[in-house]
Amino acid sequence: MSHELLRQPKWRVIDQSHFGSLFDAKQSFAIDDTLCTAVGAGRSDAVVRTWVHENTVVLGAADTKLPYIDEAISFLRRRGYRVVVRNSGGLAVVLDSGVLNISLIFPETKKHTIAIEQGYEAMYALIAAMLAPYGVNIEAGEVVGSYCPGSYDLSINGKKFAGISQRRVRGGVAVQIYLCATGSGAERAELIRRFYELGRQGKETKFTYPDVVPAVMASLSELVGRALSVDELLIALWRTLQSFGGALHSSALDGEEWGWYEQYWARIVERNANVSIEEPTEGAKR
Repeated sequence: MSHELLRQPKWRVIDQSHFGSLFDAKQSFAIDDTLCTAVGAGRSDAVVRTWVHENTVVLGAADTKLPYIDEAISFLRRRGYRVVVRNSGGLAVVLDSGVLNISLIFPETKKHTIAIEQGYEAMYALIAAMLAPYGVNIEAGEVVGSYCPGSYDLSINGKKFAGISQRRVRGGVAVQIYLCATGSGAERAELIRRFYELGRQGKETKFTYPDVVPAVMASLSELVGRALSVDELLIALWRTLQSFGGALHSSALDGEEWGWYEQYWARIVERNANVSIEEPTEGAKR
């Protein structure tokens, strides 16, 4: 069943992987909701969107309930990271120029529903096919000690390099993954470990936050044993989707979609305004 979702006759490709530092992660979440609406309304083919954001920590709603969240956010800001609260579940993740994000957006109807498991399995199958030429065995399952742990963490030899999430809006299903392509997985994990340490400061919380162990996270470059760039992964993605029989056509938001985008953008800006989040100071270093 998972492969069936990947056998789309046409894929609408929206590549936003080279937009640079002006591209804010809040825009990404508004764009995916817009595309879910467009796909759900039948005015768009299934979408594959690729996106990269520089030095950003994306928080889940539960993270904002940390007892010392202001201190934790100040720490991230001093390290030169933007902080954004996403409009879906999950916990804190790190995005930077070495992390490729992929969203697959499918239509769902009453006759053709997409089970949550199906969405996850489709993304897992896609990534396994993309990375098959590198001779690695990819496992799906929670990696204890990783940040934003989930039942569809992707790992190689027990080290997590990717996490998958889902969002459903108006008949569209967005399956999203972050792939750590380059850099140090342990360094990213250490940032989040410290974030939780400062956010909790030993205080008991209703919600159980992860005890992050940096050693259980790595980038694909570290795991494959050679530099594996975001661009190389993009080429592997296009080739793999074509291998499932789909025709790819490049696109951007258009017409009615811009109106939807403005609405979703306003919602996520409002959500972020409810948390004391400031932009990084000038010249801050990672």
